[in-house]
Amino acid sequence: MYEYEYPRPALSVDMMIVDTEQTPLKVLLIQRLHDPFKDQWALPGGFMEIDETLEQAAIRELKEETSLTIESVEQIGAFSTVDRDPRTRVITCGFLAIRPRGQEAMAADDAKQAEWFSLEELPDLAFDHHEILAKGLALLKSK
Repeated sequence: MYEYEYPRPALSVDMMIVDTEQTPLKVLLIQRLHDPFKDQWALPGGFMEIDETLEQAAIRELKEETSLTIESVEQIGAFSTVDRDPRTRVITCGFLAIRPRGQEAMAADDAKQAEWFSLEELPDLAFDHHEILAKGLALLKSK
């Protein structure tokens, strides 16, 4: 197997799931079970596996952490600030999806809790998730 001489960044996905049937608009956040940012709120997400697309990773991570099953996502964008993750060099791709009707979010895997928050009253968020939410909200409003 060929190995590259230079270090490679890790790739992750983060999901902005909105409930458009509530006013004000709400977003699903998970409380992190592990470090970094243990007990802080964050978007559901995690690392992409070697044999999946970004979209597949986003759908899988959402299911693993919140028990929600979705079929499609829309890309918000890539976020690559050098120190956005204290573990290692991580580039993330943010995705947007609408809450599926008839499904309830339940924390699972490495999520301690899963809760809906008004976009007007968000807690402090881990990583750069405020930036991802801002761009996701701009995308949502443009539709």
